[in-house]
Amino acid sequence: MRRREFITLLGGAGVAWMCEAHAQRPAKIPTIGFLGGATPSNWSHFVAAFSQRLGELGWIEGRTVAIEYRWAEGRSERFAKIAAEFVRMKVDVIVTSGPAVLSLKQATSVIPIVFATANDPVGTGMVASLARPGGNVTGTSIQNTETAGKRVELLRDLIPSLRRLAIIANVGYPAAAFEMAEVGGAARKLGLEWGLSSRGCPSGSSRP
Repeated sequence: MRRREFITLLGGAGVAWMCEAHAQRPAKIPTIGFLGGATPSNWSHFVAAFSQRLGELGWIEGRTVAIEYRWAEGRSERFAKIAAEFVRMKVDVIVTSGPAVLSLKQATSVIPIVFATANDPVGTGMVASLARPGGNVTGTSIQNTETAGKRVELLRDLIPSLRRLAIIANVGYPAAAFEMAEVGGAARKLGLEWGLSSRGCPSGSSRP
């Protein structure tokens, strides 16, 4: 995701929900729970963009808003633990990226959750629809699922002799499974042998 898009989403939607929650609980400064999927160094440019946009909107960390940063360090099993911690802390809004949303959603149906990116938020059950997400979750879809099959077609155009296709994917991540279904459909249509380098393989696929 481009830096400007990140600023617009998190600094706009996140703060809007935070303000609404804070209006109901004026005794303390609002608190943002920031869940990063990787490490602080990996997400440093996102954090900088987020802080910049908050400042532009008049929210100064440590003065008018508190931010609790938590890092999953690339381990998805940490999402649930961090989600539970945010719930106990009663943060006003949670900011994250797509992979952590389902764990957060299971932990709370009350605290607003804003995600910066998600491959297929509707298909994975994060939101009811793109137009009307409903519930306590909103964010931006990058529409990777719809373009997965097109990428296979483009690859075949670039390499007309292509016959066998190997794909590396994390099929434990629901959005990846949806993408692989699109890839499989495109590969079969083009007569390609294809397979996954993963722990599992979607039904209908074949190992090269």
